[in-house]
Amino acid sequence: MRTIDTIRERINTRLELQGIVLTMHDRRNNLTNQVEDDVRAHLKDKVYKTVIPRNVRISEAPSHGKPALLYDLKCPGSQAYIQLASEVIQRERARPQAA
Repeated sequence: MRTIDTIRERINTRLELQGIVLTMHDRRNNLTNQVEDDVRAHLKDKVYKTVIPRNVRISEAPSHGKPALLYDLKCPGSQAYIQLASEVIQRERARPQAA
């Protein structure tokens, strides 16, 4: 957050944080859940509802030279990215447009 504030102060006064994406998420891990709770408590509606799970197929995609969605469209990670894209679009449509 300090980095964003610094950039806003020194380079781009109009810089906005659209949202935070939680990635490499593993619900079985207590630390992951604790971090998610803390981030959501601190940043509230800036955090997207969609989380990207830790997923082997997503990790394998770059070594095959493919984006995750082309490598395995049906894996949980790819499905989460599709859901995130939908959420980003919805959030953008709901934003008031600058004049």
